Amino acid sequence: MKLRNSRIMMFVLLGSLFLSASSIYAETAEEYCNRGLAYAKQGNLSQAISDYTKAIEINPNFTKAYYNRGIAYGMQDNFTQAIADCNKAIKISPNLADAYCGRGVVYFRQGNFLQAIADYTKAIEINHNFADAYCGRGAAYDNQGNLTQAIADYTKTIEINPKYAEAYYDRGNDYGNQGNFSQAISDFDETIKINPNFAQAYYGRSTTYFYQKYFTKAWEDMYKAESLGYKINPEFLDALKKASGRDK
Repeated sequence: MKLRNSRIMMFVLLGSLFLSASSIYAETAEEYCNRGLAYAKQGNLSQAISDYTKAIEINPNFTKAYYNRGIAYGMQDNFTQAIADCNKAIKISPNLADAYCGRGVVYFRQGNFLQAIADYTKAIEINHNFADAYCGRGAAYDNQGNLTQAIADYTKTIEINPKYAEAYYDRGNDYGNQGNFSQAISDFDETIKINPNFAQAYYGRSTTYFYQKYFTKAWEDMYKAESLGYKINPEFLDALKKASGRDK
């Protein structure tokens, strides 16, 4: 089964940080951690890990630095170190929802969906309004093939945060997989409304239009997805050409 949401969910705890990493002069543990977050958002994981490590050297009990470094290690597929860091964060702060969610992200990346679900559930028990934990757990249920529970978690995510584009997108995929095409289209529409550059949502809507035999709309969305950098599945393209009777 395709591992869904893996890279997006690795950034789930990074927050909204808009400062350029190069503009932050770090002296305190908090400043190093914030600069690490900025580097991570830029995709510079090695520098992010270096800054988190510096933050930990200054403050050996800095929970946030541990679980963020764990997430960064997880993105490098260094799961042993990633889980060790998240375990350390939980040991320091056993009632911190973010630490469990961070470890859930790492387990998800590793493909250990049962443990990911357990950690996301623990995060939700601590914080009942933790949208990221619901969305992460939904993705884990998706990868187990449990679409009903996944949809329930995405719906809860949206109830908490109605602007959560990824939750609409994933729920749209699941509705499509269940054959509920009208609801799938509605969710893809909402995803695109929130984020007009969400390439995967255009592609998902294109494939859904294809199954509904709305071929003109399928072509339009496929081109839009492609223009945003999405790599079109050649098998889908061939099927669309054949079904619509056109080459482009």
